[in-house]
Amino acid sequence: MTKWIELREKIRKIYGKHNRLILAVVKFILALFLFLLINHYVGYMEKLHHVYIAVALALICAMLPVNMTVLLAAVFTVVHLYALSMEVAVTALLIFLLMFFLYFRFSPKNGYEVVLMPITFVCRIPYAVPVANGLGEPSSMISVIFGTILYYFLNGIHNNASLLKGVQGGESADNKFVVSLNQVLANKEMYLVILAFCLAVIVVYNIRRRAVEYAWSIAIGAGILTEFIVLCVGYLVLGISGRILWLVFGSILSTGIGFLIEFLCFNLDYSRTEKVQFEDDEYYYYVKAVPKVNLSSKEKQIKKISGKKNAKRSGDYEKAARQRAGYSGRYVRLRID
Repeated sequence: MTKWIELREKIRKIYGKHNRLILAVVKFILALFLFLLINHYVGYMEKLHHVYIAVALALICAMLPVNMTVLLAAVFTVVHLYALSMEVAVTALLIFLLMFFLYFRFSPKNGYEVVLMPITFVCRIPYAVPVANGLGEPSSMISVIFGTILYYFLNGIHNNASLLKGVQGGESADNKFVVSLNQVLANKEMYLVILAFCLAVIVVYNIRRRAVEYAWSIAIGAGILTEFIVLCVGYLVLGISGRILWLVFGSILSTGIGFLIEFLCFNLDYSRTEKVQFEDDEYYYYVKAVPKVNLSSKEKQIKKISGKKNAKRSGDYEKAARQRAGYSGRYVRLRID
């Protein structure tokens, strides 16, 4: 365990010294994955459907705040959808404007969650993000909802692209609006997932604030369990098949990610818990203090020099001391054990 704590402290020191560079690299990687994801699902404009364009946009996002990545991703998506259908692009623009209004109003500091949600959906581990947000602030729930809607909208347009292209007749524009809007408004699975994620954030946040031992570990387990139960029951009720296996796999992996986050950021030593009580003129206070797990500084070790190899050096020092003593006939004897 000590080695893992030492590794954590080294990681913290490295991040403290190079945090700007590390954040830039993280933003570049996340933005690159997001733009490649958009190209895969709705890459209908051939001029933009290139890897080097995604890399160039990711480099720009690496030098800007993370919210700019969200804005550029929305613009990138709308431009791609315009190549598919103007009606679909307008629908996407209206949805994005509404979500941006709510996002920048209630959760402007949680841009990483918006970017992470579509990526983790593709990796089958979206359950870790709501749990991690619950360990922070509940306002990040807005970012989780926004990222979930973004993924299901892109996935719905991708699955219904042939239908949107094949709509003909005088009412084609209205039909395209209806089909594109139904990817959000009529998607029961999306509502089920949003409900599970919101409940998980609430459960984790409320449990981790309790003054009980291992509250954050219990909160992580309770959050994952909440997601699993709600989604499992919801899939059975809605008749959605083929999700349970990935749900089990994603829940196990997300649990590991949650405990890794706890170890890196919130690791506490409950064996050294202290209870303090004091009072003032109006109140009597009971305080429970739990220290974080940190390594104490290593004691300096003093090495002794000894052995036959130093005998000659010791004689030289003694001779030099006699010469420095001079006429007085006194000398200083130096001994090295």
